[in-house]
Amino acid sequence: MSTSTLRPPAPGDPASGTSAPRPPAPGGPALRGPVLVTVRLHRRTLWAGLGILVLMAGILLASRLHASGVTHDFAASGCSVEHTTRECHQQVRDFLDTRYDFGRYVNYAGVVLLVLPVLVGAFVAGPVIARELESGTYKLAWTQSASPARWLAAKLAVPAVWTVALLSVAVGVLRWARSATGDDFGAFPWYEPLAFTGRGPLTVAYALLGIAVGALVGLLVRRTVVAMSVTALAVGPVLAVFSQYLRSHLWPMVTVEGKRQYFEENAWVVQQGAVTPSGRRASYNECLPFDPSPCADSGGGLTHFVDYHPAAHFWPLQLVETGVVLALAAVAAFAAFRIVRRLG
Repeated sequence: MSTSTLRPPAPGDPASGTSAPRPPAPGGPALRGPVLVTVRLHRRTLWAGLGILVLMAGILLASRLHASGVTHDFAASGCSVEHTTRECHQQVRDFLDTRYDFGRYVNYAGVVLLVLPVLVGAFVAGPVIARELESGTYKLAWTQSASPARWLAAKLAVPAVWTVALLSVAVGVLRWARSATGDDFGAFPWYEPLAFTGRGPLTVAYALLGIAVGALVGLLVRRTVVAMSVTALAVGPVLAVFSQYLRSHLWPMVTVEGKRQYFEENAWVVQQGAVTPSGRRASYNECLPFDPSPCADSGGGLTHFVDYHPAAHFWPLQLVETGVVLALAAVAAFAAFRIVRRLG
């Protein structure tokens, strides 16, 4: 008589009382663990960022289409701003009003992209990092399957990916809008901070710096409101220092000396003045008829000098500053991961 080998019922058999595990459905959600938790906790803020982008893009789109139409009609009218006539008064007025309005909208978009890194950094420092450390909810994640380093990586990955995606689209929309008429059309020139930062990858680099600094400050301070304030005070001055003092020195300037001032159209004039017969450079303020003055004994032998960046230097300056800012972001992120490992 043969005996059968007893074995436990397989999952899904009626005798087992359990259902078989279902394989993940193709095309199902790929977000898991701390990443999914982070998205769910901050989904309103993430959607708000998308809403701001859509609103800004819609305003710029409508403004560009209107400005292009007015520019085309003005060119076809044969009127001129410099030599206007009574018959062209209304056309010139409409053209100039449209130019002003469009430039104002472009400048507003530049303001948004300039302050966004500070806002993103404050958001990461406070609601994303410091709030969990302050309330102690991070301990639940650390005692589950997520290690401290994985927890922090998820906290940084969600705002980083979302911010890079949205800002990349925003920069493209802004550059497209500025190309409406072949010139700046009332907007700030390329070297102004409100125009320079938002016309290339630099705004994305500053946003990543804000995220990294926000994570570092949140881990150190562990208080939501204080961490947000400290992050804003840390990222804001970096933007100011680069725009006011360092940016012009990130790429060699073009220097022209001669009896007359000369620099290319649409150039960023960094410094200009006079060169005395002794070879000393002096600003024009120093050459005012005050005593003593380095230019007082020149005897008409002064030459002029101009240090400037032509418009062709936009991309070298943009890329060099982007690399420096990304390096600072990498340092801040590395420090944040070192701290979170010690906390774990």
